[in-house]
Amino acid sequence: MHTRRLLIPAAIASAAALLFTGCVDNTVEPSAAPGGDTGASIAVDEAAVALLPDEIKQAGKLVVGTDAAYPPNEYKDADGNPVGWDVDLVDALGKKLGLEIEYEIASFDKIIPSITGGTMDMGMSSFTDNAERQKQVDFVDYYSAGILWAAAAGKTVDPDDACGLKVAVQATTYEHTDELPAKNQACLDAGKPAIEILPFDTQDAAANAVVLGQADAMSADSPVTGYAIAQTDGKLEAAGEVFDSAPYGFPVAKGSELAKAVQAAMQSLVDDGTYEEILTQWGVEAGGIDTIEINAGS
Repeated sequence: MHTRRLLIPAAIASAAALLFTGCVDNTVEPSAAPGGDTGASIAVDEAAVALLPDEIKQAGKLVVGTDAAYPPNEYKDADGNPVGWDVDLVDALGKKLGLEIEYEIASFDKIIPSITGGTMDMGMSSFTDNAERQKQVDFVDYYSAGILWAAAAGKTVDPDDACGLKVAVQATTYEHTDELPAKNQACLDAGKPAIEILPFDTQDAAANAVVLGQADAMSADSPVTGYAIAQTDGKLEAAGEVFDSAPYGFPVAKGSELAKAVQAAMQSLVDDGTYEEILTQWGVEAGGIDTIEINAGS
C-alpha cells in the first residue's frame, strides 16, 4: 500500500460546495502540544551531527516543506503555524541535529520537486515511501500507517462491501486516487452499484460530510481517521479494522548524506523514548516503529 499522500495533477475535481465548518474541532491548545518541555530536554546527538552534509551543518538550519493540511499529522494552528505530531517529531529531530527547523508551507505536489530542485532540504507531509517515489528522492521511514474507515455512530459500513455507498475522502490522497477507484471497479465488474467517491479539499470537510449525512463513510490514513473520530464527540466511529499498512517517510535529495543523519537522529529519538512520548501524547502510538530505515517502502 502507498499510504497515502500522492503526487497527482492539481486539477482535481473538488467538492467545495459541500465544505462545512463547525462540526470538527481541530484546534490544539499550545499546552497540549508535546514539543515544549519534551523538546527542551533533548540533547544533541553528536554522532548524528557528524553525518550531516557540510552545507547544512554550516547553514545551521534544515528547510522542511509541508502542506500542513492533514490533521493530526501536520496542520496549521490559529496563527497559521505548522502543528501536529509530525511537527513535534521534526522539532525534536532538529534538536538532535543541533539545527534550526525552518518550515515552508507549500502545496503537497510542490514539495518533492522543491527537494530535487534544491530549495528544500526535507519534506514532512505524511509521504508514503514507495518504489516510484524512490526514483526521485530517498526516504527516512519513521511510522507505519494504514487505511481506516469511519462512519456515523451506530451505522454499519463494511469497507470490503461498499458498493452503492457515498464515501468521502481528501482530494489527492491515496484513498481518492487508488483505494476507492479500485474498490469501485470491483463493484462494477461484479455488476453491483458504483461507489460514489466524494473528494474534499480538506480532511475536516470529508469528516464533516459523514457527520452531516452527506456521505455514508470516510476513508483516510489510520491516524487521521482516529483523530477525526476523537474530534467529533461520538458522532463518528471506526468502520472495520486498519488495513494495508505502509511506511511514512521524510523525503530528502537522492543520494544525500542527509538521509543517514536524519536516520541516526530519529533512531536516537526512538532509543531515548522521546519518539514514543510524542506519539503517545497525540494518541497515534499504534503506528510507532522500533527501527528507523531508509527506503524500506515498496
